[in-house]
Amino acid sequence: MSDLVEEDELNALLKKLPEWDHEEKTITRVVEFDEFMDGIDFVNAVAEIAEEAGHHPDIDIRWCTVNLSLTTHEVGGLTELDFEIAKKIDTLLD
Repeated sequence: MSDLVEEDELNALLKKLPEWDHEEKTITRVVEFDEFMDGIDFVNAVAEIAEEAGHHPDIDIRWCTVNLSLTTHEVGGLTELDFEIAKKIDTLLD
């Protein structure tokens, strides 16, 4: 099981993920697409990343908007794995 990220490390990691917001014990990102199916394709790609890592974000799909939330439930907050997954998700949008 991973350890919680300390406050000073948290700030450094957040600077590397400018599209993500920090909300208490999670990091979140909202992604908007022009077409519904573009969002679904994105979610499917996120699912592949999550399955490979064994670490799954909460995903909320609202028409052309996808809301992602990452946290490590087992430890009740953010671990380095959350930031690794966020970085991999960001590569899908580059």
